[in-house]
Amino acid sequence: MSPLVELNLTLILFLPWFLILTALYWWVPRQPRPRARIVFDLLAIAVAAVAFIASVHWANAEADPTYGRMWRQVLATAVGYGVFLGTLVAAFFIRRRWLLRSGPGR
Repeated sequence: MSPLVELNLTLILFLPWFLILTALYWWVPRQPRPRARIVFDLLAIAVAAVAFIASVHWANAEADPTYGRMWRQVLATAVGYGVFLGTLVAAFFIRRRWLLRSGPGR
């Protein structure tokens, strides 16, 4: 396997699932959708993607090679998925609190 593919295998395998999670994050809740929310959502998705890539590269570099090459992929997958999901969940709750605070009647 090519070193570039091996390093990014986690992203290649999880890309469809990440697109589904990103779409759900983007569409829920549907309203309100002011310009500030769109900017916040785009930044949150970008931060989640960058954090995912950084964590995957870190996990690949830090995995103990005595357990085999597959362990590097398993660790990178677990860490990367957790970081991506954690970032989107944190952004979801931050956005929710912000929308509730600035909701109708304010």
